[in-house]
Amino acid sequence: MLRAFQRVAPVLTLALALAPGLAGCASIAAARLYHRGTAALDAGAPERAIADLERAASLAPQASEVQNHLGLAYAAAGRPGDAERAFRRATRLDCDNAAARENLRAAELRSAEAKP
Repeated sequence: MLRAFQRVAPVLTLALALAPGLAGCASIAAARLYHRGTAALDAGAPERAIADLERAASLAPQASEVQNHLGLAYAAAGRPGDAERAFRRATRLDCDNAAARENLRAAELRSAEAKP
């Protein structure tokens, strides 16, 4: 029983952190999709990560962490405009999200350097 709880506890904790205003099932689904999308991103599969993280974002639209990881997935997939927009949403949702602020700054820098 304890082992099963140890596997489920991180998902439940993440669900509570990601979407405190959502109904239980939606927040748990969003947390699972966030976790799965992050794992796909870590595995070098940005398109799979995008699919999961976009679904997580639709279930937990106020979750800054989801938007930040979605931005990372877009960047890894070569979609810099989408990445910048996702990082901007993440910082608007949570101005204390230091990772999202740094990712936005880096995306804006790359965008400025890419302009002739």
